[in-house]
Amino acid sequence: MNKNTLLQIENATIFHHYKTILNDVNLNLSEGEFIYIIGKTGSGKSSLLRTIYSDIPLKMGTINFDNQNISQLSKSDLPFLRRKIGIIFQDFQLFQDRNAYENIKFVMESTGWKDQEKIDQKIKYLLETVGLENKSENYPYELSGGEQQRLVIARAIVNDPKLIIADEPTGNLDPEVAEKILKLLLEINNKGTSIIMTTHNYTLMSKYNKDIYVCEKGKFFKKN
Repeated sequence: MNKNTLLQIENATIFHHYKTILNDVNLNLSEGEFIYIIGKTGSGKSSLLRTIYSDIPLKMGTINFDNQNISQLSKSDLPFLRRKIGIIFQDFQLFQDRNAYENIKFVMESTGWKDQEKIDQKIKYLLETVGLENKSENYPYELSGGEQQRLVIARAIVNDPKLIIADEPTGNLDPEVAEKILKLLLEINNKGTSIIMTTHNYTLMSKYNKDIYVCEKGKFFKKN
């Protein structure tokens, strides 16, 4: 791997429920790079992302992330990987019975944060970063869709990850809110975090130009 290559996928076969969904996947992602992945529903986009963060095991091929072969990670090593990878889900996956502060705190404590003062300082900083500084006591159902997605982003950057994986982060949002969410991700990217984002939003992709990769008919390739 090159010194500035963060993620390298070589000859990977991606499965979904024991069925091959993508063959011969190859990708080199540099530190600080932002790419889009597009493809129809069921084309393998989400399965590829889940394989990168070891939610789906890789049976064929190799994945190197941050100079470590993560193809055969043991379960005990997974928490260390997940600290370096922030995950943003389309359907938020927030705890409805916890407010914004508690949603972030849960992730922090589950990844080893113990000092209450540092937790408080970090949560304040994160909520300011995503524009929710006045919403720490609000529950998810009291937040708009865009605000919930901002909270998900705050949670994803708790441990200053090297990579953010964003699965359709603007999918359920109206156009104006979707653009604000993408701009927030671009700001995080400009500070050095690599981002892989799946999307169907061609308007935003054409406005904010980045390399585009395609999942189509079992193949994964860069769009010219």
